Amino acid sequence: MIPVKKRDATKSLRAALSGLVFAFRSQRHMRIHLYVVVIVILLGIFLNLGLREMLVLLFTISLVIVAEMFNSAIEATVDLVSPNYHPLAKFAKDIAAGAVLITSILAIVVGSLIMLGENHWEQIKIDMTGESLGIPMEVKFILGCFLLFVIIIVGKGLGKRGQVFRGGLVSGHAAYGFFFATSVIFISDTFLPAAIAILLAAIIAQSRWEAKIHSVFELCLGAGIGVLLGLVIFGLSPK
Repeated sequence: MIPVKKRDATKSLRAALSGLVFAFRSQRHMRIHLYVVVIVILLGIFLNLGLREMLVLLFTISLVIVAEMFNSAIEATVDLVSPNYHPLAKFAKDIAAGAVLITSILAIVVGSLIMLGENHWEQIKIDMTGESLGIPMEVKFILGCFLLFVIIIVGKGLGKRGQVFRGGLVSGHAAYGFFFATSVIFISDTFLPAAIAILLAAIIAQSRWEAKIHSVFELCLGAGIGVLLGLVIFGLSPK
């Protein structure tokens, strides 16, 4: 019989610690995450957060750190296997970076809600659903910009060409231009600012067509999304 070597638990632990130390030494983002952890703990103590809130914050930040470590490992593996440029290698790196972005956004949202407090969150829900209170215009505008960003990213992902910041199924410039124009129509009480906003949005869309970055269909789709979201945010929400 061939003797089976016993697995050295301490060796595995040393390897894991070595990888952790190397990640913090070589990756600037890992050091930033470490600083964020320290700041969050100090803020939690300063704001007198409960044990549950602190555990949620630490767990959410740990997800970001783990995603960043997986991202670094994937990048190192891709560089080893494909030292020269290859579209699939770039695709793998972009997906790994996207995972870090998602966990980072989630951590920011969770941290913001916890820092906001349950009482303030309940008041915001009352403001959003109340018949007489309504939602401030500034909140509507920020919410619309964020939702439009998500829609544009999803729309570009559904397309077969272009990149996130150039080209794609949905024109982000046209979408934001016509969303801003629709916002001005509801916010302004006069005709001239609304007409100027629409003209500027059309010029933005026309410039993307002249630069051959988007087709007419992509520009119309982006403009339609911007107008529709503006109507929903400013026209159908409580005033």
